[in-house]
Amino acid sequence: MIKELKMMGDQIFLIVTPPIGAKDASYEDFKKVRELMEDGNHELYNGCTKYRKLSYIVRLYHVKVLCGAIDKTFSIIIELLNDAFPYAKLPTSFYEAKKMIKMLSLSYEKIHACPNNCMLYWGSLEDEKRDKCKKCNMSRWKSNENDGGESHVTDFQKKKKPKPAKVLRYCPLIPRLKRLYMSPKTSKLLKWHARVANPDGLLRHPRDSKAWKDFDSLYPNFASDPRNVRLELATDGFNPFETLSSTYSVWHVMLYLYNYPPWYCMNQTSLIMSMMIPGPKMPSNSIDLYLQLLVAELKILWNGVEAYDSSTNEMFHMRASLFCTISDFPGLDNLSGWNTHTLFACPSCRFDTESKRLKFGRKNCFMGHRRYLPLDHKYKYNKHSFDGSLEFRSSPAPMSGSEVLEQIEEYSRKRSRDEGTSEECPL
Repeated sequence: MIKELKMMGDQIFLIVTPPIGAKDASYEDFKKVRELMEDGNHELYNGCTKYRKLSYIVRLYHVKVLCGAIDKTFSIIIELLNDAFPYAKLPTSFYEAKKMIKMLSLSYEKIHACPNNCMLYWGSLEDEKRDKCKKCNMSRWKSNENDGGESHVTDFQKKKKPKPAKVLRYCPLIPRLKRLYMSPKTSKLLKWHARVANPDGLLRHPRDSKAWKDFDSLYPNFASDPRNVRLELATDGFNPFETLSSTYSVWHVMLYLYNYPPWYCMNQTSLIMSMMIPGPKMPSNSIDLYLQLLVAELKILWNGVEAYDSSTNEMFHMRASLFCTISDFPGLDNLSGWNTHTLFACPSCRFDTESKRLKFGRKNCFMGHRRYLPLDHKYKYNKHSFDGSLEFRSSPAPMSGSEVLEQIEEYSRKRSRDEGTSEECPL
């Protein structure tokens, strides 16, 4: 439906044509976006060349978010602007401005979670209506410490809407990927990896790696369409209060699109915020509880969804896959479930890890790294520079996906049998 959508400075230029092969559901979606763009493409006022209506509202909303202004402050500012510039095409209230931005389908969802990271009140109607956690029996809502007990609670306080104890903010992935293909600029950049050849064969982009090529050989149907998206996931915690005395930790999950060229894929404007996991403590191994929302969308994207490519003006079947994850070593513990702070911390050597405990340093050190060298390498025969032994073993074979799944299921069965024990497993 959108044939050309360009943004030069703060101006949006739009040419609208019906897409080829559009279906009913997709047609309605594009119709809403078309109407929004047509309305937002108007000049802010007659003769204004710097701002368009939509771009100016987005800039105002951006200032509100950066400065932490409340909704009432934003409404007062809009009223003042309308009073001073009655000829400008501005919304009359904050509600109208937010409604206009919401039509871009780039909002987030608030999902209640157990404070102990036991469950999400999501997935089934029964879980969504629960008031207590089905595992730890903790209340879903915050307790009002000023009530002074149940006997002092008034009828007005009982009618007040309770506040959730913990809220996960999740940004849906599918509408964001669809919006990227609605812009001719990003649509062309998402196909850069297949359109531009590698002149010298050096590793300059993930598409030049062995992992990318192996994935293409395993899933040729996915690789046949360059518009299919390959994602990278990264997660880490940070202190939102910027004070060393506070131990409050919030974890964010970010997604990067490896379809983009190398100078574009790591830009701040190119990343996708997937979710914000609230504190006060890190989710640790319970992070998979929150990632199940992203996994549910990735399953849908693996089968494919209908999307519109504005650079070719046609509908296509868009698929996506999680290509890899990037994290530090403690973060690997959370994402994979492999215990990285024991004698079996190496995820490559696994149970064949050679580890020693330093007597005075009181830390674990890991040996056996010479196994990964070629068989004729000189370091394999150099015992004086290492631990006094020769190394003739080959590198350990990587585990297959079925072997990893079998190991996880075995540990899950063992944990269910020995519930309440303090025994830890590397998985």
